[in-house]
Amino acid sequence: MSIRNFCIIAHIDHGKSTLADRFLEITGTIEKRNMKTGQMLDTMELEQERGITIKLQPVRMNWKNTQLNLIDTPGHVDFSYEVSRSLAACEGAILVVDATQGIEAQTLANVFLAMEYGLTIIPVLNKIDLPAADPVMRAEEIENVLGFPAEDILTVSAKDGTNVDTLLDAIVAKIPEPSANQVFEKAEVFAEKTETKALIFDSTFDTYRGVVSSVRVFSGKINKGDKLKLLRTGREIEALEVGFLNPKYAPTKSLETGEVGYIVTGLKNVVDARVGETIYKGKNLEKTLPLPGYTEVTPFVYAGIYPVSGDDFGLLRKAMEKLSLNDASLKFEPEHSGALGHGFRAGFLGLLHLDIVQERLEREFDLDLLVTAPSVWYELIMNDGTMTQISNPSDLPENGLYKALREPWMKINILCPSEQVGGIMKLCTDRRGVHKNLQYTTADRVELTFEIPLASIVTDFYDDLKSISSGYASMSYEPIGMREGDLVRLDILVAGDRVDALSQIVDRDSARNIGIRWCEKLKEIIPKAQFAIAIQAAIGGTIIGRETISAMRKDVTAGLYGGDVSRKKKKLKKQKEGKKRLKQFGKVTIPQEAFFAMMKK
Repeated sequence: MSIRNFCIIAHIDHGKSTLADRFLEITGTIEKRNMKTGQMLDTMELEQERGITIKLQPVRMNWKNTQLNLIDTPGHVDFSYEVSRSLAACEGAILVVDATQGIEAQTLANVFLAMEYGLTIIPVLNKIDLPAADPVMRAEEIENVLGFPAEDILTVSAKDGTNVDTLLDAIVAKIPEPSANQVFEKAEVFAEKTETKALIFDSTFDTYRGVVSSVRVFSGKINKGDKLKLLRTGREIEALEVGFLNPKYAPTKSLETGEVGYIVTGLKNVVDARVGETIYKGKNLEKTLPLPGYTEVTPFVYAGIYPVSGDDFGLLRKAMEKLSLNDASLKFEPEHSGALGHGFRAGFLGLLHLDIVQERLEREFDLDLLVTAPSVWYELIMNDGTMTQISNPSDLPENGLYKALREPWMKINILCPSEQVGGIMKLCTDRRGVHKNLQYTTADRVELTFEIPLASIVTDFYDDLKSISSGYASMSYEPIGMREGDLVRLDILVAGDRVDALSQIVDRDSARNIGIRWCEKLKEIIPKAQFAIAIQAAIGGTIIGRETISAMRKDVTAGLYGGDVSRKKKKLKKQKEGKKRLKQFGKVTIPQEAFFAMMKK
């Protein structure tokens, strides 16, 4: 039986998961009566709720005496690392484009990535059953932007199954059989015929069976019971069970060259079977080299994650370790905050990635968490010329102790209707963006290119973009390097004490507005005390914003009836002096619930 390994590339809501369901149904992998309402390969509860794919998911199907190994991939820009791992395990990719909306920015980014991996790409227009579909215009758009001939682009309806069998035939005809993927050919590390090498492209932790790794076998054969070696860590393991996903676990005797499946390793230490590890079986252990694996992921967004209860820190550590096994793009290290206690400084690929990680930690591990405001990483050039990286704003020293501060800049591509160009250009320029290019992909669709600081797009930029464009704009981004900026540390002081968890690094010109907004938010959240509480925003020793929480006052004159007014004045004066002493010696303890409410706002 011949083999075809492929993945599906598509933007969110272009029908990628629905098309995967039709593949499962038409190939007989899952009977129609067993198909559920939600997408079959979106197995996480969070994926079903949000209607998006978060994790890649492999599945094996059979079609006309051909074994089809599909790896379902996410569509959101924050999960591009999941896509890159899928591409490295495949020889082909199905490019799915919504016939009503056309190409989106993230689709372009993933297609170019697939081209770099040397994959065979089959373009497909989906949702042709909808009244608003315009396959002819969308096919011309794909031809203009990507160069695929319009007449060769297949049209399907994943919802009702139209032409899906034709697409399956095209997969068999056009995608080559497994061989050395171009990425690995260039590395010149392929094994001899007597050696077995497999790449781990995903791993999960099973409470009863230990680490279960999803693998692509590039050479040789892995049998149940084989003694194997992990080349990067040096650990020896035994293949307690091998098999493939159908989409449930389906044990088999062996996995052979070109096949995609899983191996139950029995490992209990979650850090041993990392994504990108090479599984080896052979006699030339000293001379052999591991497969290239994956480039080390660079987080774009950083945030502090703390347990609401300090006793849960150990549980949070174990949860982070297990989650990082399943999500290789998650990076973290311990940190301590004077206000929040012990926690972790974690790196993410974007705000959605941060949100998903927080939700998974809370749901899957039953933790109550507090997440600080997101920030990016900076390069700090010291006065002696040395360079250091910081991601926590509270680590930035005072002015005069360093020479320069550099921040990461991104190149963003935005695809939008032509009538919305003005509003989107204003949004980007207001966020310190520099306009670079404007190109019409069709008569009514425009591609905008900007260079913009990463710090300007990690908070509410995407929401504002969708609001301005009524949901029609899409964007992708890629790093273009570090640039020096006029940046300052904005501190929040409560009753004269700096709250390190609320410090931010911001552009000097926008620091005042940001500081005033945060002071207003804190005034709403921090409970009153027996004395007035000053909330201040400061740059160094300069106060740029202030709000005051008035003191909680008892009506000390309530028991006085009649008499001279001086009796009331005497009582009020005594109370005022007491408040003054409290203000001098009192301390404000900000409850963790207040931090939680601020980060959620």
